[in-house]
Amino acid sequence: MIETTCQPIAQLRLNDLAPDFAARSTCGPITLSSYRGRWVLLFAHPANFTPVCTSEFIAIARASPDFEKLDCALLGLSVDSLYSHIAWIRDIRERFGINVAFPLIEDPSMEIAKAYGMIDGTSDSSATVRATYVIDPEGIIRAIVWYPMNVGRSVHESLRLVSALQSAQRENASTPEGWLPGNPLLEHAPTSDRYEGELAPGESWYYRERRT
Repeated sequence: MIETTCQPIAQLRLNDLAPDFAARSTCGPITLSSYRGRWVLLFAHPANFTPVCTSEFIAIARASPDFEKLDCALLGLSVDSLYSHIAWIRDIRERFGINVAFPLIEDPSMEIAKAYGMIDGTSDSSATVRATYVIDPEGIIRAIVWYPMNVGRSVHESLRLVSALQSAQRENASTPEGWLPGNPLLEHAPTSDRYEGELAPGESWYYRERRT
């Protein structure tokens, strides 16, 4: 039985509170709220036993230690039943030698998918669901990434995104294009067209790297 504490909405936006839910998973009953205090990567896929989704789960499982270093929990989701989930991850382990240890949540009624705006509230198909939500320790949605059915998501980009969000928040700064841990951060843009502080030679008032 799946329970959500938010009514279905057309579309969640950044900085919205992530709808809580209670559902069955391959790791037992879980609630989203039980992950408060940690970052969460909630990612949905269209169906088990499909090629793109299998490639994603193999890659995510391999990268799970890297997400753990970021204190970021992994939560998979699809409309398939719990029994289908168990059979699929067992087959992945037997065929590819990969252990999917993170929870895979069942959503047969599509209540979670609808609450998150992954699919239209009247839809009877999960065909469009390949969405990723990065949720911060306060339960706030900090990033949303959608992919079509035939294009797999980048696990490296998911890791980079979580790391960038954490660093930007911790350092009260911004991250430039393609930022990776160890690269310079950017100062926030000024709120006027003039910068009154001291600029380094050749430095722009609107584009300033964080000085270390």
